[in-house]
Amino acid sequence: MKKFITVTLVLALGASVLAGCGGKKETEQTENTQAEETEDAKQPDEEASEEAGEEYGPEAYVEGIDTADYVTLGEYMGMEVSVADYVEEYIEFDLQNNPDATYITDRTVEKGDIVNIDYEGKIDGVAFDGGTAQGTDLEIGSGAFIPGFEDGLIGAESGATVDVEVTFPDNYPGTDVAGKDAVFTVTVNSIRVESPAELTDEFVKGLDIGCETVEEYRKYVYDTVVESSASGLMLQKVMENSQVKEAPEAMVTRYYDRIVGNMQYYAMVYGYDLDTFMSLNGTSDEECRKSAQQAGEEMLVMKAIADAEGLNVTPEELEAGIAEDAEAAGYEDAEAYKEAIDLKGYQEFMMSERVLNFLLENGVVEELE
Repeated sequence: MKKFITVTLVLALGASVLAGCGGKKETEQTENTQAEETEDAKQPDEEASEEAGEEYGPEAYVEGIDTADYVTLGEYMGMEVSVADYVEEYIEFDLQNNPDATYITDRTVEKGDIVNIDYEGKIDGVAFDGGTAQGTDLEIGSGAFIPGFEDGLIGAESGATVDVEVTFPDNYPGTDVAGKDAVFTVTVNSIRVESPAELTDEFVKGLDIGCETVEEYRKYVYDTVVESSASGLMLQKVMENSQVKEAPEAMVTRYYDRIVGNMQYYAMVYGYDLDTFMSLNGTSDEECRKSAQQAGEEMLVMKAIADAEGLNVTPEELEAGIAEDAEAAGYEDAEAYKEAIDLKGYQEFMMSERVLNFLLENGVVEELE
């Protein structure tokens, strides 16, 4: 599934990085429904949007760049790609994430089991924030919980309530509990083992996506993968065919700030510092910078294609797009929406969508039986 996720992630990240959504006004609206502590995590993202016109300068956006100085376009019409591997990886992902479950009633919890539990944690007899939950699924041996918690459930019967004594690591995110001893009272609601499902008509019906047979499902997956990934694969081929210099540092900085700002927000949501969150997701600051550089180079190539094929966004088209999105997003009017986004970044995103659609319309996707 790695390849499929990578391609779709690049495209999804492009939407947030290039459009610059999540700016000042949108952040204010989000803060009305989330805890106030999100403000600090969003700050880099807000600053990137608010200061774009001053800090980054005109070369932060392709409209201020002569792409001929950076890009010598190679062949970009008729790019041929195959999505066969992505189709199979998509199906495998569905099978693994909708497994067959067998509930265990004749033995106690063992390593590898998945238990559904209710728990309440206490320190010195007092419940602490974040230490209570109901209906949580936990794979024993996964290391998802703090050391000692999962081992403490081995040997428990379904329906039993046990006390599990643990010590929070000294570096645990959360100064109120780090390094302290705690007792979790845990009720084991159920025990089950899971195995990847088999691709059958019954499995397909259970996905509830409007498909009744394996044949219909495979066609659905093919169409989904083509829509989400084929244009990105074609762009990769165009990049290989073209000569591209490194994107201007100002542009790379804008993309980097957006990537890190978004990651910082999600790190806060899951209770981690940024470095820990990056490590858990298999990335690093260096990888973020590489991604930002790649995004800049891809944008330059897409702008070169837009210049060659008349795909640039006119002021009138920009206004129309903003008006449509403002209504869909529930803003009072287009002006309010403009205050919430990076307009130049939004225009870049509209242009990039046009180019990707152009590549798909003029490319060839291998048909699958």
